[in-house]
Amino acid sequence: MWLRFKPTHVVLTMLCIMYFITYVDRVNIGTAASEIQKELHLSNTQLGLVFSAFAYPYLLFQVIGGWVGDRFGPRKTLFWCGLIWAAATIMTGFVTSLLTLFMARVALGFGEGATFPTATRAMQYWTPANKRGFAQGLTHAFARLGNAATPPLIAVLMAWLTWRGSFIALGLVSLLWGAVWVLYFRNEPKDHPDITAAELASLPPRPANTRPQVPWGPLIRRMWPVTLTYFCYGWTLWLYLNWLPLFFKNNYSLDIKNSALFASGVFFAGVVGDSLGGILSDRIFKKTGNVRLARLSVTVTGFAGAFLSLLPILFSHDITIVALCLSGGFFFAELVIGPIWSVPMDIASKYSGTAAGLMNSGSALAAIVSPLVAGYVIDVTGNWYLPFLMSMGLLLLGCFCAFLMHPETPFETGDAILPTERPVAAE
Repeated sequence: MWLRFKPTHVVLTMLCIMYFITYVDRVNIGTAASEIQKELHLSNTQLGLVFSAFAYPYLLFQVIGGWVGDRFGPRKTLFWCGLIWAAATIMTGFVTSLLTLFMARVALGFGEGATFPTATRAMQYWTPANKRGFAQGLTHAFARLGNAATPPLIAVLMAWLTWRGSFIALGLVSLLWGAVWVLYFRNEPKDHPDITAAELASLPPRPANTRPQVPWGPLIRRMWPVTLTYFCYGWTLWLYLNWLPLFFKNNYSLDIKNSALFASGVFFAGVVGDSLGGILSDRIFKKTGNVRLARLSVTVTGFAGAFLSLLPILFSHDITIVALCLSGGFFFAELVIGPIWSVPMDIASKYSGTAAGLMNSGSALAAIVSPLVAGYVIDVTGNWYLPFLMSMGLLLLGCFCAFLMHPETPFETGDAILPTERPVAAE
């Protein structure tokens, strides 16, 4: 007898794989940076410009991509996104200068810009409302697993295929994911051939208008506190993603293999934080019925914990202590992910893709500014710790900004969020 997998579980699994692949493709340059920097003769400031190149179109396509996902559905949107980011990853293996490397990273940001907002749209209708925190935490845990796996994976691929070959191989894997996604996924759960009535009954009801006109002004006013809070988180995230392997390599004179292992260890802490944050938020929601408490309590704890975890690196430069502090900081920062990615669905269920894009534009903006500032500060001062000191200030700001979010107040009346599902009649 064949083992049957629920389509809802398969869809969530495919989204987890997508998050994993997209993060491998966007942070692989951090591990390969030392070889790329040497071959193309780049300064740290130029390297910071390359790191930020991904984020320019990524920022632009957060809102546009979220709207496209809402308008045309996740099936086609994620398929075309996959083709573009796969081609950009392959193209990176053929760059010959700062300009062509910059262009390849811009193309990657263009391809990945719509992915997370559109994935949120997919989860909106394929995930029960009381499991949103878990779903968001799990998918982002796979993103952080991609972070953790990338340094040793790229180090091995570089030894086997050179740094250029490593990008080509990863791009081919991305193409494979896109093909499987478009063949299996359906925008409407009821259209999937393997969906059951019991599964449909557990999912949120679909609105009558599946292509709503977005009320941009009111939605932006509701979402700006979430965007600001996520910018504060994103500053630290992109500092870690882009500069951590080089931090260990250059600050402690490690080779690529050992710096990759230290960076990987730090990123693994984020995998645990992502999963735990979503689970804690959902449990608080289920126990109290208070969605604001469920989202903010975990978010504020994450910001505060990350700040406190990084404090000791101001007083000790021992590599073991610093690695543990950076791991603790990343763990607590990642607690934020599950609850805050649930907020767009809590606030604006009918426009969740667009709302998620508005929120993620905060992180995308941080992805531009954070690596540029870090590279410039390192070049000017030679101090690799100053960028982390700046991140601590942003973590404190995020802790206070979180209180400006109001997920308990739906954007439209009649969209109140309940801790338990109300059964929906199967069609």
